[in-house]
Amino acid sequence: TPAISLCSQSLMLAKAKEEWDQEIVDKQAEKERYLSERITPLHTSGLSLSQLQDLCRELHEKVEIVDEERYDIEAKCNHNTREIKDLKIKVLDLRGKFKRPPLRRVRVSADAMLRALLGSKHKVSMDLRANLKSVKKEDTEKERPVEVGDWRKNVEAMSGMEGRKKMFDAAKSPTGQ
Repeated sequence: TPAISLCSQSLMLAKAKEEWDQEIVDKQAEKERYLSERITPLHTSGLSLSQLQDLCRELHEKVEIVDEERYDIEAKCNHNTREIKDLKIKVLDLRGKFKRPPLRRVRVSADAMLRALLGSKHKVSMDLRANLKSVKKEDTEKERPVEVGDWRKNVEAMSGMEGRKKMFDAAKSPTGQ
């Protein structure tokens, strides 16, 4: 039933929270124990200036050693992540599923495109305007005559039975008028 399942879920969540809190406390105690083993407390009281300087030099040398180790580990980690990435790409290539990178639009002139296709030995210049047909303005004006008239006269002439008869006669005549 829903009530029983809800109750069991809440009990499981409460138990998991208790275990999680206990795990956090255990980790903190382990950290403190480890640090107390590794790090000895510094006793600087009663030391002379030269002894303090020697202590600082020793601490500085230890810090340098730890930094070198950290750098080496970081370099190994970066190398491993690059290697994993390369292996993943190889696996994707072998499967045939390759994620395509986003492509950028590149403007290329016609000459550059022909050079890329034909090679650098062929020097081809392409003038696209040379192949166009030349058209004169006079030819275009002769093709379509423009009739400008009063549109009201045309509407009055075509209105009523007379206008329809004219349209009917114009359609029947072989010359068109």
